[in-house]
Amino acid sequence: MFRQARRKALQHADSAALRRDQGAWLLGAATLTLVPHFVTLPAWVSMLCTLLLLWRGTSLWRGQGSTNRYLILLLAAGAGVGVRLAYGHFFGKDPGIALLAILLGLKLLETRSMRDIRAAVLLCFFLQLGLFFENQTLPVAALALAACLLSIGSLLALSDPDAGTRERIRTSALLLGQGLPFMLVLFVLFPRVQGPLWGLPADAHSGMSGLSDSMKPGSISELSLSEAIAFRAEFTTTPPPPALRYWRGPVLTDFDGSTWRQRIHTLGDTPAYVPTGQKLEYRLTLEPHNQRWLLALDYPAGPLPGARFSSDFQALSQAPVRSRTRFDLAAYPNTTIGIDEPQRVLNAALRLPTSGNPRSRALAQELAADGPSAAATLDRVLAHLIAAELTYTLRPPLTGSDSVDGFLFDSRRGFCEHFSSAFVFLMRAAGVPARVVTGYQGGEINPVDGSLVVRQSDAHAWAEVWLPQRGWIRVDPTALAAPGRIESGLAGSLPVGEALPLFMRPQFSWLREIRHHWEAVSNSWNQWVLGYNPERQRELLSRLGLGDVHWSALLGLLSLGAALLMAALFAWALRNRRNTDPLDRAWAAFSAKLDARGLGRRPAEGPLDFGRRIAAALPVQAEALNEIVTCYAQLRYRPPADPAAIRELNKRIRTLKLT
Repeated sequence: MFRQARRKALQHADSAALRRDQGAWLLGAATLTLVPHFVTLPAWVSMLCTLLLLWRGTSLWRGQGSTNRYLILLLAAGAGVGVRLAYGHFFGKDPGIALLAILLGLKLLETRSMRDIRAAVLLCFFLQLGLFFENQTLPVAALALAACLLSIGSLLALSDPDAGTRERIRTSALLLGQGLPFMLVLFVLFPRVQGPLWGLPADAHSGMSGLSDSMKPGSISELSLSEAIAFRAEFTTTPPPPALRYWRGPVLTDFDGSTWRQRIHTLGDTPAYVPTGQKLEYRLTLEPHNQRWLLALDYPAGPLPGARFSSDFQALSQAPVRSRTRFDLAAYPNTTIGIDEPQRVLNAALRLPTSGNPRSRALAQELAADGPSAAATLDRVLAHLIAAELTYTLRPPLTGSDSVDGFLFDSRRGFCEHFSSAFVFLMRAAGVPARVVTGYQGGEINPVDGSLVVRQSDAHAWAEVWLPQRGWIRVDPTALAAPGRIESGLAGSLPVGEALPLFMRPQFSWLREIRHHWEAVSNSWNQWVLGYNPERQRELLSRLGLGDVHWSALLGLLSLGAALLMAALFAWALRNRRNTDPLDRAWAAFSAKLDARGLGRRPAEGPLDFGRRIAAALPVQAEALNEIVTCYAQLRYRPPADPAAIRELNKRIRTLKLT
């Protein structure tokens, strides 16, 4: 009979109407969970979720009940069709997150019971995890933690409806704090899996940006509008001057009249040159870009674990860079490269389309007249480009089908891809092998942590010319028109009055200072948290004397650490229980006896009211119950309590028999 009464009581509690504060906690948790997803969700999904949140908030404010079940089913079916049409499939990260977001909004509209709140909170937890599929930065972690705090508060609102807001927040924070040691044990000991958090091939690496393996007018100028970080470099000594900060990316040899593209190259474990001269050691932290190039500083030495070297002097990863990756590198910027270049490579570096850009061809033949040496031809071409007074601009005009002619003779305005493309075209037309090199140039020293930060706005294109006995030499034709581009970056090279990206504007120097501090903190997060890869885990375990352990041993250590933590928390809980007030322990024991009969004390019920109610429910024990309740009230509200009286009260409670 007792079990039936308790089951009915639980069913009653589970089906009871939700209070306004309980709904408000859940609405707050859902809002903080969903809003960060709006950056990546389709616009219509974000708008639908916003409308659902507003709908639920309005009904909560007005004290209205849940929405019609059939309307919710209709909305869910329509949303499912919309997701299928938008993504073309249901299986994958992006459609899965979109469906969960919509389902959470719909679940808020049908919260009729405590069970609905629990289901909605579970959806919140799933979506908080889903935030890390797109972004694992420190702000995202902070938002997920705050949303988790509110979600736990929503569950606390069920178990203790009369608790205040401050008490729920404090208890939620305490529960999160108790989980922190378990999180640290999992973080340190759980076998690390290298690669992105989400691994389905359909959309695992969507949204990555960076250089392409081809170049046409406008491609790099569009990339230069982005302030996103491409990579960071931390040098063991003073960083090199800006004139040596050329970070090599794709080398483009083939030209079809409008677009430059890479040729197929051979790979080796060591570079095709002998590093000489000054040595620069640094650690490169590369952001994911879903390509193989490492963007190493010219010219890296080998062998390099996890990378290979191409015949056009690139350092390439063995697999596309799909997660933040670190490499310890050494650069030799004064190295001579390509003296013994094969003739087939030089022939490819002379090849031009059979037609197009006639004025540029004629100019090249004029500059190469009288058969000067390749070095003399190079000097003539450079002198002509200086005399042409070309303008470096972030917003070049369209050049038409003959892009080189349009730049050199008509608009005379262009970005680095226009300068490098026109220069290489002239050199080839004049009979000198040349090619385009893309990558990044420069970088900004963060004064907070000393790291060199290279952004997408530092994307650059320059040229290489092959000269006998000298090999490939770097020529940056952009520097002829805008020497400030090399020394001070994009901001110091554009014409006066041309609009700059926000953080490059002089009047917003204070914003740059804030960004420096924030990026220093983010760099530490990336290095020590996101950068905790299998190699760093093995290094840490070796320092702890564990050596190279197998994954099964790691799982055993993980289980042992979790068991020790559980034992420590259990001991802490027992100690706190012993330290509680003895009168409170006596009253808790008495309440537990009545609770077992389905007559537990209500949250707002005082001891005398409680006594009258249970005496009426149990008339046979009414006298004994009243004596216990009266004794407790006198000891509690007329302190100090006599220890002997408390012991007597404990004795009465222990000997109390309920029938």
